[in-house]
Amino acid sequence: MKILMLTWEYPPRIVGGVARVVHDLSHRLIKDGHDVTVITYNEGNSPEYEDDRGVNVYRVNNYMINANNLIDWVMQMNFNMIAKANQLIAENGNFDVIHAHDWLVAYASKTLKNSYNIPIVATIHATEAGRNGGIHDELQRYLNDTEWLLTYEAAEVIVNSNYMKSELQRLFGLPYEKINVVPNGINTNNFNGIERDYNFRRKYAMDNEKIILYVGRLVYEKGVQHLIAAMPKILNGYHDAKLVIAGKGGMIDELRGQAEFLGLKDKVYFAGYLGGDDLKKMYKAADISVFPSTYEPFGIVALEAMLAENPVVVSDVGGLDEIVDHRVNGMKSYAGNSNSIADSVLELLFDKQLASECVKKAKNKVRNNYNWNKIAQDTHFTYQKAICQSMAEKQKREIEQERVRKTRKTRNGEGELSNLLPFRKRESYA
Repeated sequence: MKILMLTWEYPPRIVGGVARVVHDLSHRLIKDGHDVTVITYNEGNSPEYEDDRGVNVYRVNNYMINANNLIDWVMQMNFNMIAKANQLIAENGNFDVIHAHDWLVAYASKTLKNSYNIPIVATIHATEAGRNGGIHDELQRYLNDTEWLLTYEAAEVIVNSNYMKSELQRLFGLPYEKINVVPNGINTNNFNGIERDYNFRRKYAMDNEKIILYVGRLVYEKGVQHLIAAMPKILNGYHDAKLVIAGKGGMIDELRGQAEFLGLKDKVYFAGYLGGDDLKKMYKAADISVFPSTYEPFGIVALEAMLAENPVVVSDVGGLDEIVDHRVNGMKSYAGNSNSIADSVLELLFDKQLASECVKKAKNKVRNNYNWNKIAQDTHFTYQKAICQSMAEKQKREIEQERVRKTRKTRNGEGELSNLLPFRKRESYA
């Protein structure tokens, strides 16, 4: 297949989890013999075109126009994505399917679908209503409506958890059979050859301190504030512990203030954004990873920690709730409950046998259920469904157009009366 991926983030531009998903899926599809083209937004000094180990990556700019707001910026990006896709189609022929990632590429996807009759498969990684606990203002309503538009225009929709499937049915009234659950995956070789680096670890904690690690964006729905609030109880039960927060986001100043207010200045370390080998080393340096989200469609960071042989504590929401079985391959806590987080962390710190068993079973589950081979096959099957559906709809339209053409021809006296009689008979029955 010739596959066109539209996404607003792709490495080295990483805003959230979408970039890694598109990157890993694209490379797996290439290995399966498909032709994958990615059109994404350009940031920094990245090349406008890159052959990323077989994946053709085109990055578009917003030129010298400074957008007034987020919506204007997204519109400009979509216009430029359309222009680039038009150029590629003119030079290399049509694509078989458009894989659109989230609402930010909805307009480009819709335009290209209507212009070239290319079916859309849309992956909804998260929803505006879910992130904000509902729709509270006009901007959120606009984004919510744009999400609906993308799912409406798509022949098939992909979500990464059963939780998200229920959410889309509730929010947008989508047919059950239109939504395909395909989990995100992880490269199971990510941590091959990566061992604990004690010199690296000493940048963040002393040798006697157990590192409790959080990785992710510093935004409200990720629940970092509840993890910081759990630290006094954790430290009361296990003094030699330290929280390392790896990530960036709009809540950074608020979280720093919270840690200082609780007297945790020396026990909470803000490491900033970590990527590449530094992130892998950080996972290996940690003793427990905690992901306390209050809203989480999937939770790929939990897979990374599990593969890195970290015992994990997650909140009982969304995709995290489906990945972790309590006291089997990790621990769960009640979402938004700092006492519950502290209890689960302390149990892992004191019960070495439980932690060891969780690590072993977690790693096996990741290798068996979240490898890209299976996920790419499931995604390809969804592409096939979308293409078959698009072809059937096209054939149906052509048949209807031919029927109307013949009817008009007969009514104009160009056909025999017998051709019109069945039509009149059906009309009289109606």
